[in-house]
Amino acid sequence: MVVFRIISALLGYLFGLFPTGVLYGNAHHVDIRSKGSGNTGTTNSLRVLGWKAGVIVFLGDCLKAVAAMAIIWFVAKDRYPDTVKLLELYAGFGAVLGHNFPFYMKFKGGKGIASSVGIIFTFDWRMVPICAILFFASVVPTGFMSLGSLGILSGFFVQTIVFGQMGWLKIATQFLPEVYVLTGILTALAFWQHRTNIKRLATGTENKFRPAKK
Repeated sequence: MVVFRIISALLGYLFGLFPTGVLYGNAHHVDIRSKGSGNTGTTNSLRVLGWKAGVIVFLGDCLKAVAAMAIIWFVAKDRYPDTVKLLELYAGFGAVLGHNFPFYMKFKGGKGIASSVGIIFTFDWRMVPICAILFFASVVPTGFMSLGSLGILSGFFVQTIVFGQMGWLKIATQFLPEVYVLTGILTALAFWQHRTNIKRLATGTENKFRPAKK
């Protein structure tokens, strides 16, 4: 099982390396890494290239985690039925790491929110509505995408614990602490990737979301 955990994470990392934002930007003669925040993810694509770019980059980054988790589910569902959800989570976690820290871009990628949404949707779609509510309830009145992004991961972490304790996750009880740790690390990673945003939020200097009109 330890080996399969590693394989799952490595597979996810490989999928996470697919540079959706960079490829879309290059197709439109824009190096997304040299514009805006320099981030390769959804928010910077929205700000620099507009709504269409944002939607395409979001879906592409989201699907990186979904694809990796789907492959692990297909391979492990019969062999490890009690732990397949845990292995899926490792694959999704790897996809976020690949997206955030691509080795071929000097480990500078995105912030992993779109890929994390892919994890949430695949891991247990019932968590999506609460995460969506937290996102829009944060972004609509404030205009701060960073606040909404952190709301998504916080909602995922809390719901994972609640679902696990209620017996709603299809995973053996002895593996629940590991699931909680992984989702906790994912959430902590999101906060770390948004550390400069958090500082600006605290000082009242955070930029409000304004997509490019393209």
